[in-house]
Amino acid sequence: MADAKNIVLTPEGRQKLVEELAYREGEKHDEIVERIKEARGFGDLSENSEYDAAKEEQSHNESRINEIRQILASAKVVAAGDVRDLAVSIGTTVELEDAKGKKTAFTIVGTTETNSLEHKISNESPVGAALIGHKKGDEVEVVAPSGKSRTYTITGITR
Repeated sequence: MADAKNIVLTPEGRQKLVEELAYREGEKHDEIVERIKEARGFGDLSENSEYDAAKEEQSHNESRINEIRQILASAKVVAAGDVRDLAVSIGTTVELEDAKGKKTAFTIVGTTETNSLEHKISNESPVGAALIGHKKGDEVEVVAPSGKSRTYTITGITR
């Protein structure tokens, strides 16, 4: 897990964690307890794979509950901000165009919310870090970990 002092969440990301916590403390917890009860009914616990699996799942669930609680207790939630003079920040969606005219868009999020399938990139990633603070019309050079450099023009910023 990332250092809790540096975790930044969008309001949507915080809400997802709150919902996951409620699910894990409620419905998921009850399912696991029921599986443990059933597995105990199978007899000898020393050779009971269903019991072992249920206890392992219980341990994983409790670990995730503790992790979410820690994140929620210490993470900073970014506010919406003023959209008139919008600069790239956590929670903004940035539209980019490269030198060849290829367009792409990303939403900048905290490290715990990244999801490449949803085009959500971390503020700490090479692209995210390079974009932070820039405004529409700015040209931004992004240096990948491989050392390769690309230049993008910011064509739009929305929140």
